[in-house]
Amino acid sequence: MVKRVSAILLVTAFVVVFATACSGVGPEERQPGDPAKAMFITQTMTNDAQAFTWREFQRLMGEFNITMTHISGNNEVAVEIDGVEMAIRDGYNVIFCNPSDTDAIVEPLRRAREAGIIVGIIATQLPEGAEDAMDFFVGTDDFAGSMTAGELVSEAFQSGANFVEVGGPAGTPAQIKRSDGFRVGLAENIIELDAKNSSGGWETAEAKAIMEEFLAVHGNAIDIVWCHWDDGATGVIEAARAAGRSDIFIIGVGGNIAGFEQVRDSTQALSVGQSYTSIVAQALDNARRILDGETVPTINIIPMVMVTIDNVNDLPWPEW
Repeated sequence: MVKRVSAILLVTAFVVVFATACSGVGPEERQPGDPAKAMFITQTMTNDAQAFTWREFQRLMGEFNITMTHISGNNEVAVEIDGVEMAIRDGYNVIFCNPSDTDAIVEPLRRAREAGIIVGIIATQLPEGAEDAMDFFVGTDDFAGSMTAGELVSEAFQSGANFVEVGGPAGTPAQIKRSDGFRVGLAENIIELDAKNSSGGWETAEAKAIMEEFLAVHGNAIDIVWCHWDDGATGVIEAARAAGRSDIFIIGVGGNIAGFEQVRDSTQALSVGQSYTSIVAQALDNARRILDGETVPTINIIPMVMVTIDNVNDLPWPEW
């Protein structure tokens, strides 16, 4: 069997096993450790997290004797579907997919599995009932991580406080889970003043504009900002600073360099962090195991890390 990447030993994942999965590729057709060809199909390489994910695939793939290409859909699901069809046509062994439209990609991925391709879903989960379109999912649980953030807010403001929410693009899985999970974690005395989602992407400038609007309407009543992404928190911080508000408890999600730096500088109170290195390492390990005739958990959850001023200097810093 191919040598497992040493990073797997450092992955802090705990695996939630709902079922086990194996590919339609019969073990008699391969020998353990045989080379394999994989395609990474993702939403857009203009997103720092997805670009970093691709770099990590390139860095780690050799440890598993897997060669890779990638398709960037630029948030056009038709391009991602074309990538799936290309993988089927050109005899790929594995597809790793982080789709922009989780509904539209299901049928193409089902066709890929029927063709004997192993399908690993990365970061963005498929809709309920589409489990037959994948061999496994590897990612974080946005709902659980956001709920933990809400619980931490409740502990920090035991006498009560007011919050506003700067959400990601409406209707996306991340936006829904981060919005719902945070509220579940809140105590009853943490009161919502306002909430608004970004209209397009995950842009810093739009988060800043939303926060400026909140400050104009609610002013000093705002104690907490729940922002769905760390780069958005950058915009929130800029708006708060311009309004003379350095006392707001600002939370972001992602755990990227901006989030870590802002936590270190005490301009951001909390970053709900994700480890894309751990996600990629687990996905490659799962694919290799299935290629070699083993079974793997269908659902693989990488816990989110609460990055605060107390631990920011002790954690591995991100590269995205």
